[in-house]
Amino acid sequence: MNSEMIIQIIKEVQKAYEANASEIEKLDQAIGDGDHVINMRRGLKAILEIEEELGSLKPGGALNKIAMTLLSSIGGAAGPLFASMFMGMAKVPGSDHMDDSKTVAKMFSSGVELVKQRGKADVGDKTMMDVLIPVSTLFNKLVERSDLSKNEMLRQLMAEAERGMLSTKDIAATKGRASYLGERAKGHIDPGAKSCQLIIFTICDYLMNQEKIR
Repeated sequence: MNSEMIIQIIKEVQKAYEANASEIEKLDQAIGDGDHVINMRRGLKAILEIEEELGSLKPGGALNKIAMTLLSSIGGAAGPLFASMFMGMAKVPGSDHMDDSKTVAKMFSSGVELVKQRGKADVGDKTMMDVLIPVSTLFNKLVERSDLSKNEMLRQLMAEAERGMLSTKDIAATKGRASYLGERAKGHIDPGAKSCQLIIFTICDYLMNQEKIR
C-alpha cells in the first residue's frame, strides 16, 4: 500500500460518509453533541485539500501529516482521537512499506491503542472502541492463519465491525456527552461506533475490489 492508495481510500471514505451522513447525524442528535458529522466532514475535506502533498510522502509520513491535519481541523474530542489513530499507525516500524497484512495489523493495533489511551475508553463504554478494539484483536489473530484468503479475512473484519457497532445499542454510555443520559442512552447506536464501522467497511470493500481488478 502506497500513499496514493491511502489518498484513494480517504476519497472512498468521504463518498461513503456523505451517503450515510443523515443516519449518523440522527444517531448523534439522539445521544451526542450533534456535531459529529460536521467534524468528520471537516476532517475528510481537510485531508483531501493536501492530496498533492500527501502523494509526495512515503506512507508513514503521509499518515503523520494526516494526523496533524486532523488535529488542526476537527473540533471537540474527535480531532485528537482520530489523529491518535493515524499517529499510532505511523510510528510502527515498517509503516513506510505496508506490503503485508501482518504489518498493517500491527499498525492498526498501535493506532487503536493510542486512541484508547487518549480517550480513556474500553469495550463496553459505548464508544468507537466497541468497534476498534474487537476488530484490532481479530485482525491480529487472522493474519497468523495460513488457511484464509485475504478477502475472507476482510469479510470477517467487516462482520466484527458490524457486531461491535450493533453492541453499542444495548449498553449505557459511560464516556462523553452520552454518559449524561445514563440508561436513557440505551436503544441508540453510538455515532462514533457507526462512523468507525462505516470506515472499516469502506476500506475492506475497497481492498476486495482491488483484488478483483487484479
